Amino acid sequence: MIASTRVRAGRRRRVLTLWDFRICEYWAMTSSGPPREGSQQIPPHQAQQPFPAHYDHGASTQTLPPPQTKAKKQSNVVGLIALITAVLGFIFACIPGALIVGWILLPIAFVLGLVSLFLKDKSKWMGITAVILSIVGTVVGVVVFLTVVTTSFDEAFDSGNTTVVEPSDDAVADDGAAEEDAAEGEAAAEAGTRGNPYPIGSVIESDDWRVVVNSVTLAATDAVVSANEFNEPPAEGSEYMLVNYSATYLGDDPDGQIPASVTVEYVTADSTTVNSFDNSVVAPEAIDTTSTLYTDGTATGNAAFEVPTTTADQGVLAVTPGMLGDKVFVDVQ
Repeated sequence: MIASTRVRAGRRRRVLTLWDFRICEYWAMTSSGPPREGSQQIPPHQAQQPFPAHYDHGASTQTLPPPQTKAKKQSNVVGLIALITAVLGFIFACIPGALIVGWILLPIAFVLGLVSLFLKDKSKWMGITAVILSIVGTVVGVVVFLTVVTTSFDEAFDSGNTTVVEPSDDAVADDGAAEEDAAEGEAAAEAGTRGNPYPIGSVIESDDWRVVVNSVTLAATDAVVSANEFNEPPAEGSEYMLVNYSATYLGDDPDGQIPASVTVEYVTADSTTVNSFDNSVVAPEAIDTTSTLYTDGTATGNAAFEVPTTTADQGVLAVTPGMLGDKVFVDVQ
């Protein structure tokens, strides 16, 4: 028992001796030696160097946590695909011949863009850009589509295919009249309008029809009434007028077409349109508009119009060479 107590006391002495040695070693490193009597002491305002943590007997060393860095968002592959698809769809939507491709790609880009926005810890800007671009591209595609349809419709039904060739003598006379009007400082109206109608005998031609007004007979009431026993006299203040014209089919439809698609109307001086079927009379030598004509086939005959007596010679004829042709105006005298 006594021996064991002595052994423990010896161990304490050894520990204390080692501890004293470490203190002296630390002091030697931080100063020239232990303080002596009369030596200069460290001023109180100077901070003493901290005692190393590893010299503190039984004290555990503490490690500070590393500074936290903000996690960088990963690239969004779905958003990138959506953006590329939206760009391609927008480009194709602007090309009239490739509209269908744009209309396929833009909805796909819109859906992929929305999906990319719900992916966690992924970049969002590409998905947002893809959604916006797909919406704008769709609007642009609709505008381009409407423009193409409108242009195609105008080209299909455009009346610019109608041409008119005037009789040579009348053309010279018209040129002289136009020069005279210009000399007087009056602007000549465009040929074929109500203000400057083409002369009788002008050849009006479209892609499918050729129409020629051969003659106009004013005050033809007696001839019309006597042509058929069922023809009634015109209303008071009106008279019948006969217009003789020819319609030639120029198309290549193997089934042919009827001249009913060619229209000849009378426009009064007060801007009222009169059709030949407004009255129930049968014109003498009436033109047949219900029989089919084939390529180069021609129908010629008269059409009767009930017109005001006092201004019959002041009106003009409105001729349309087929449903897709231009309407042009022809003088009545």
